[in-house]
Amino acid sequence: MATAVTLLRAASPGIAGDAGRDGGSSFQCPRLPPKKKLPNKILCSLKYGCLGGVDPGDAARTAASPVYSSLTVSPAGDAAVAVVSAEQKVYDVVLKQAALLRRQLRPQQPAREMVEAMPRGGLNEAYARCGEICEEYAKTFYLGTLLMTEERRRAIWAIYVWCRRTDELVDGPNASHITPQALDRWERRLEDLFAGRPYDMLDAALSDTITKFPIDIQPFKDMIDGMRTDLKKARYKNFDELYMYCYYVAGTVGLMSVPVMGIDPESKATAESVYGAALALGLANQLTNILRDVGEDASRGRIYLPQDELAEAGLSDEDIFRGVVTDKWRKFMKRQIKRARMFFEEAERGVTELRKESRWPVWASLLLYRQILDEIEANDYNNFTKRAYVGKAKKVLALPVAYGRSLLLPYSLRNSQT
Repeated sequence: MATAVTLLRAASPGIAGDAGRDGGSSFQCPRLPPKKKLPNKILCSLKYGCLGGVDPGDAARTAASPVYSSLTVSPAGDAAVAVVSAEQKVYDVVLKQAALLRRQLRPQQPAREMVEAMPRGGLNEAYARCGEICEEYAKTFYLGTLLMTEERRRAIWAIYVWCRRTDELVDGPNASHITPQALDRWERRLEDLFAGRPYDMLDAALSDTITKFPIDIQPFKDMIDGMRTDLKKARYKNFDELYMYCYYVAGTVGLMSVPVMGIDPESKATAESVYGAALALGLANQLTNILRDVGEDASRGRIYLPQDELAEAGLSDEDIFRGVVTDKWRKFMKRQIKRARMFFEEAERGVTELRKESRWPVWASLLLYRQILDEIEANDYNNFTKRAYVGKAKKVLALPVAYGRSLLLPYSLRNSQT
């Protein structure tokens, strides 16, 4: 499954398994009264706002929060066991990274002299090579980065290249030879990179970048976990499982990038909301990849679609492998596309809160990826034998539109000035 390498995401030791290792307490929904019998099911949104058992006065505010996965609390006599959803785990990551950004912390500071003691001509050459790779494989995004300041532009190139190299481990020409042990070695190499011991020129560019911006290692580790998932998992029981996978392989990119892109100095948005929007864009891009590549993935025995939702639609794995567009398939796809568009809508507000010079490549990515969904519809939902893509003419037309949107006032300031 090709990773959506675009903009967005960062770190937290408070995610899932780490909380257990650190002895952290389990998640508790903020509106659940203690020691009372709980309803059969309480759903919580991304912002931990409950959708069941809420106070009447909170109902309107709660309903406004988008819900893409859920927290289920199941009673067991007088006790209750809370199952934390993938969405809640990821939100813990967002909270920590936002805190790092607010305090401008560099979680790990590699020794600069070690970074600069690199082969083949120094950091300028390393960053230039990263730019060449970005231009070759992501031309539209690359053009957008040219409006950024030199330091931010080079940093984004370095992040893009690391993400691409990581994705190539399981999706590239040597993917059939990649083992879990190879990914373990790649992770150790990442740790060395963050400690100021880059292995090669491209590593050195990223190692230098993390001395300049508050970038944490956790999202990079999480992306490697996404590659591990691809080695062992070819089905996803429900959207909660798929959400976690999409976070690993694409949402992480957004959180890596926000510290570099920067938040507009005049923005009144919280860092958490900007990171949430960045996460949403990564998720939207990956869901779009999945919907575009259904036939291609099926040819490799992979189905990146929620199994329970397929069953609800009267579809099975055999229908996917058969690759025939039916009314059931069209109805199922409409639902999947609607959800992807919801994530794009969630991302839009956050893009306006970025620094003005950083917005263009993000807007370009958002507009172009969202058009892929339009192309799937134009193909009558045949993503088995037809690959939806945005033609060159539409790409060119999208660039001035993206640029125009990049000049808009941050969303958080618009109401205050009307």
